[in-house]
Amino acid sequence: MNAKQPKKLMIMNILDILKKYTDENHRLSQKEIEDILKKEYNMKTDRKSIKRNLMNLIEFGYEIEYSESCRMVKNPKTGEMEESYMLSDFYLVRDFTDGELRLLIDGLLFSKHVPYSQCKELVDKLEGLSNIYFRSRVKHIATMQDNSTDNKQVFFNVEQIDEAISHKKKIAFRYLEYQTDKKMHPKKRYDGSEIYIVSPYQMAAKEGKYYLICNFDKYNDISNYRIDRMKDIEILDESVKPFETLQGANKMPLDLSKYMKSHVYMYSSDNCKAKLRIVKPMISDIIDMFGKDVSFSNEDENGVTVTVNANAMSIEHFAQSFAPDVVVLEPKHLAEKVKNRLQKAVEKYDN
Repeated sequence: MNAKQPKKLMIMNILDILKKYTDENHRLSQKEIEDILKKEYNMKTDRKSIKRNLMNLIEFGYEIEYSESCRMVKNPKTGEMEESYMLSDFYLVRDFTDGELRLLIDGLLFSKHVPYSQCKELVDKLEGLSNIYFRSRVKHIATMQDNSTDNKQVFFNVEQIDEAISHKKKIAFRYLEYQTDKKMHPKKRYDGSEIYIVSPYQMAAKEGKYYLICNFDKYNDISNYRIDRMKDIEILDESVKPFETLQGANKMPLDLSKYMKSHVYMYSSDNCKAKLRIVKPMISDIIDMFGKDVSFSNEDENGVTVTVNANAMSIEHFAQSFAPDVVVLEPKHLAEKVKNRLQKAVEKYDN
């Protein structure tokens, strides 16, 4: 900055310096703050003014830490030695640690429901919550553009859905899907219409994707729709169906934690109790997928039986994906379904 700044901006400039250059491992003395004010803000001052402004910032509620040391100095009036306290090592305590910011940034980069350009903007904003030292360490961060959604309405969708859920109102939207031209197009329903009407209940993230848990208006069961594939959302005047009246809700309100545990792949189908025979190395995968509410029995050197309560389609998909290390024992109809699908897969390869 070349233009000389008014003294009343000093307190804001000092705060800016603390945000930009300090943390628990990088602290500044009053002399160093004075030098930065002169070099970067074209502002000349003295240490008394700096100390006064630092104390004002603390009084205003900013969490600024510093060290205090005592030394003996001569009183110019009396000539006697007196104690004088020196304040130094100032730093601003951050709302987020570097580790917390990195987790938030990584969460964005691994998400597939945020368009690349908007993801980059959010990463830049998160970086701005830290200092120059953090930003210098994350310059290499990048994400695979081809893996993110093409739908630019994601944030608008979230705002609209959130408002609809708050007011317990239905929404209408178009639902997009990819075609062979690698572009998203509105999906037509069985009756030829492109408009979907649902009762929205909750938004939830799963495996890098953002879902709306809802009820499709034509039926009485629970559905999950990808929020990044919604377009042209409109909030309707009609009230939502009560969640507890839906098939599969067991006359209970939505418990998001239980719902996410039982819908590991976010498929829409009824829950069931199933017994699976697995090899022991699959135990960690079972707990990762279905949580710690599972129970184990009949353990031997070859494997163990596990009982899970989860969405039927999720269990089916899990068993197919990890065959032959996972075998469905019960219920029999689910075991037959998985067996038939695997046989058809083998036939496809044989042909």
